[in-house]
Amino acid sequence: MCELCMKHGAGKKWYLNAQHYSDEIVEKYNLRDYLMEQYKNFEQVSVRKVHGFNAVGLDYKLRMPIIGRIIKSAAQKMLHSTKPPVNPLRAEGHIGQIVPLEDGIAILEECASEPMINKNCMCRYMSRGEKEACCINFGVMSEILEKLPRFIPEKDKFHLNRHEAIERFTENNRKGYIGTIWFGPFPYINNLCSCSTPECAGIRPRVDFDIFSIYKAEYVIQMDRQKCSDCRMCVSKCPFKALTFDRESKEVKLDISKCYGCGVCRHFCPDDALYLSPRDTIPEVCGKY
Repeated sequence: MCELCMKHGAGKKWYLNAQHYSDEIVEKYNLRDYLMEQYKNFEQVSVRKVHGFNAVGLDYKLRMPIIGRIIKSAAQKMLHSTKPPVNPLRAEGHIGQIVPLEDGIAILEECASEPMINKNCMCRYMSRGEKEACCINFGVMSEILEKLPRFIPEKDKFHLNRHEAIERFTENNRKGYIGTIWFGPFPYINNLCSCSTPECAGIRPRVDFDIFSIYKAEYVIQMDRQKCSDCRMCVSKCPFKALTFDRESKEVKLDISKCYGCGVCRHFCPDDALYLSPRDTIPEVCGKY
């Protein structure tokens, strides 16, 4: 199990611990006001300075030997904070993990409370100016986002029952979108996303800048070579370059050290040659999140 599961999972995966979805946490930390303020000013989060720095020109800043180390350390400390949330314009305690389809369904079936809502992804909107309703929120977020029209989808259904939420998450996962679940802020879980790269503000810091903004999944992909026809469909759908095509051997190769365990590649394999195994059962990647 990952570090989050060990500390906050109550004996299982942290995101399947129903306590983190409870109204008790909302009341204890006054999260209605906190989250309302955060989402009212959502566009300011990425440009607001924290410790004298913001995300503008982050690539250049991180390449600076001393400044880069300072920014990375400060960002990771902030993201992994387990202190009570104070400033809604800082991403304190905002840490997540990639989840495959099966665990996303388990979250929606066993933990998340109704009503659930289908909201526009702000990462896509802020990166490319497009509104796509692919994030599912629940708990107190259902009442907060009712008051913020820019998050409400114009074409897709806004309110979802449990069955509809599962259908929507499944549909997005089969499109190739990556399931992610988030503390936001710790210790409250209210957001199950269907992310795409490079727009995702949660995945991109980890992949592009090596900032520990998200954990890899509790799983890793495995390949049945006897079934694989080397069609390369999975290669084109893996955003982490864990699956590549070797032109000399003319075979698809798997580097599980690069696998984030999202499992979306499985949906595009016509040979049913890909499957997920628990990360802690594979010595090469056990404990590496």
